[in-house]
Amino acid sequence: MSVSAHPLWRTAVLSPHFDDAALSLGGLLPLLPGPTAIVTVYGGAPPADAPTSWWDSSCGFSSAAEAHRCRRAEDAAACDLLGAEQVVLDHPDGPYADSAELPGLDAFVETLAPDVRLLVPLGTNQPDHATVRRRALKVLAGLRAPLPWVYADLPYTGHLPEWGTDEADAALWANTTYGPAYRELLDGHRSTVRHGLRLDDDQWARKRAAVLCHGSQQAMLAGDHGGFLARTGPLSAELVWSLEPGTPPDAGS
Repeated sequence: MSVSAHPLWRTAVLSPHFDDAALSLGGLLPLLPGPTAIVTVYGGAPPADAPTSWWDSSCGFSSAAEAHRCRRAEDAAACDLLGAEQVVLDHPDGPYADSAELPGLDAFVETLAPDVRLLVPLGTNQPDHATVRRRALKVLAGLRAPLPWVYADLPYTGHLPEWGTDEADAALWANTTYGPAYRELLDGHRSTVRHGLRLDDDQWARKRAAVLCHGSQQAMLAGDHGGFLARTGPLSAELVWSLEPGTPPDAGS
């Protein structure tokens, strides 16, 4: 799809990979103003001669091209369940990329209308996610555009011991394992918890269905994150912050 932004979108989510929006925002996304777009940043096709990455081979794919076709189709199904338009930017995923630059992301952000609510990933323990957040913030700053909202990446942030409680925000800032990306974000910004959602049964059922659309990834995610699909596991709560320029009051404490 072209990077030209749809004139009617009210919400756009930057999803680094095909499953990140469903994992991190599958409960909240249907509650946000629509029309909505889920924009996969690392969604480009791999080079024709690319060998299959370790991750894709472990997910059961015979070729890089097969993995891309399947994952894009999985994402289309998840977007449909979440009531969002699928947008795919032309950057191959890390193992297949020949450059760290993200010109398609720059162009997409530059085309967004000022009143579109943009959500970007925090980047907890996930370098690709942090890259997307940093790049989007840099482009928005150059445009003097409104700051985005930032969402906690799941299941990564969801392993915080206080996850799903009222203490999650403060605990994340203080945690040495899960907090570095959040502290980096607050170097120059103040954050406010805009949405702290603990999914009810209906929200959970809808989110679970969207996550399960990405079935090719489940075995590998379980290997890294254990019972991540448990009803009370890391996906059962979601956290989104709004930003404003400045230094948080407790940043020096």
